[in-house]
Amino acid sequence: MTKTIMLACAGGMSTSLLVTKMRKAAKKRNIDVYIFATASAAIPEEAQKHNPAIILLGPQISFQYDNIVNEVNIPVDVIDMKDYGMMNGEKVLSFALSKIN
Repeated sequence: MTKTIMLACAGGMSTSLLVTKMRKAAKKRNIDVYIFATASAAIPEEAQKHNPAIILLGPQISFQYDNIVNEVNIPVDVIDMKDYGMMNGEKVLSFALSKIN
C-alpha cells in the first residue's frame, strides 16, 4: 500500500524542491510513496483530502508545531534544518519512513 508523506512550509514553495528530490530517492530505492508539498495554512484540508501517514514541517514553520498537532490527528515532525538546507531528499525520506514504519 502506498504511504503518503506531506511536507509543509510557509508557502509550499521551498518544500516543493525537496519533494522532487525525495521522489527521486524513493524511486531509486523502489519505495512506493506519494509525497507532496503544501502551504502551512492548507494543512488541515490537505491532510483530510490525502490522509498522509506523516506531516513534515519545514524548519521555518516549526513554531507552528503545537497548533498543527492540535488540528490534525496525524503524526507531525520537523525536518532537520541541515537536511532541509541541503535539500537532502534521501535523508528526509529516510527520516519520514523511520517515523511511520
